[in-house]
Amino acid sequence: MRKRALAMSMAVIMAAGVLSGCASQTGTETGKAGSPAEETQTTAAQPAETAGSPEGTTITFWHSMGGVNGEAIDTLVDKFNKENTSGITVEAQYQGSYDDAINKLKSAKIGSMGADLVQIYDIGTRFMIDSGWVIPMQELIDADSWDLSQVEPNIAAYYTVNGTLYSMPFNSSTPILYYNKDIFDKAGITEIPDSLPGIGEIGDDLINKGGAGEVISLGIYGWFFEQFACKQQAQYVDNGNGRESAATAVDFDKSGAGVKTLTAWKELSDKGYAPNVGRGGDAGLADFSAGKAAMTLGSTASLKQILNDVNGKFEVGTAYFPKVSDDDKGGVSIGGGSLWALNNEDPAKQQAVWEFVKFLVSPESQAYWNSQTGYFPVTAAAHDETVFKDNIAKYPQFKTAIDQLHDSAPESAGALLSVFPEARQIVETEIENMINNNGTPEDAVARMAESINKSIEDYNLINN
Repeated sequence: MRKRALAMSMAVIMAAGVLSGCASQTGTETGKAGSPAEETQTTAAQPAETAGSPEGTTITFWHSMGGVNGEAIDTLVDKFNKENTSGITVEAQYQGSYDDAINKLKSAKIGSMGADLVQIYDIGTRFMIDSGWVIPMQELIDADSWDLSQVEPNIAAYYTVNGTLYSMPFNSSTPILYYNKDIFDKAGITEIPDSLPGIGEIGDDLINKGGAGEVISLGIYGWFFEQFACKQQAQYVDNGNGRESAATAVDFDKSGAGVKTLTAWKELSDKGYAPNVGRGGDAGLADFSAGKAAMTLGSTASLKQILNDVNGKFEVGTAYFPKVSDDDKGGVSIGGGSLWALNNEDPAKQQAVWEFVKFLVSPESQAYWNSQTGYFPVTAAAHDETVFKDNIAKYPQFKTAIDQLHDSAPESAGALLSVFPEARQIVETEIENMINNNGTPEDAVARMAESINKSIEDYNLINN
């Protein structure tokens, strides 16, 4: 009962952030103060080795992949249903947005969650850990003696807390820099900038010589702000970025990382190099794909869409996500979503879920998933699959994403925070206000910290 009360109280706090909306490809986190890993472990269902047989079992899989991504999900589900030897049937159900899926869970109860496996966005991680709804994926892995080293370590690191992998990575991405090679060639620029100041240094040449209408089409996106902190090797929140215990306050204001980020951002804006193109991860893509902007920032999962939209009008180049200053040495954190096993107190379904998860992260499935969607193969051996090799040959720009992932250390895994959707909205609002109203970076960061800290305090008060 206490766990259910915790989940319900979290739902109340989360509603504010969820109702305000969340830009594409992002997520939510944290909850009860203390060690979430230990508490959630006690709610897990029967270990896999003692579970009933999954023979003939039907499980329900909720996901939030629409369009071509949804078609790829359906193909994988159909393949599993036809080929698994245990007679397991997976019923895949599209839930709409990530917010829709997590909201639907909030009205359920242990034992009849409505789903057995659910795809949740990255920033929903802390919330799911503290909810009491899940069977940690680590338990299923350990019971089967499954080799976790198959999963890319820099991807698994995000979903690992206190040595426990809580969910299985599935659709993972990182942000990269996209640039118009034709504009760069015309401007005589051969070295791609790797920092925000570096972008400013070539701004005039890109416009006056290269013919760009904009230097960089930079969407106002909370995920980018978080990545700039990772690049500075700075924490977003306290308590080990919310990984040692529940965060109590943001840390980017104390470390100076927030002010450094917004100072560099504002300099590009003040020079006219980075005009306000709107909020969200996709806000900057239209001007770039139209050939107006020389550069943009976007998810690696946007590569195919960008190439389709450009349709050969110019050559698209890719580079690492830029640093805030030239001496930054940090990496990037992954985004996207992962797979969570729900505790429905049914050992047979638990076994069936694990068999399906293993199928989804197999090299063959991950190579296919990458080729159809542009998300990373979360399983390293997928790189050896012919489908993956053919896709890299066809889209060599994607190798940038692979290299960037491997060059990032697990220490750049990113923060876990219970009120992340709301925090991202606050960050985006304050950046937009700074750009539109010519406010100072210091004032913007102070307002971010005050608002986010209040949300964290309210959340932790209810769930303490």
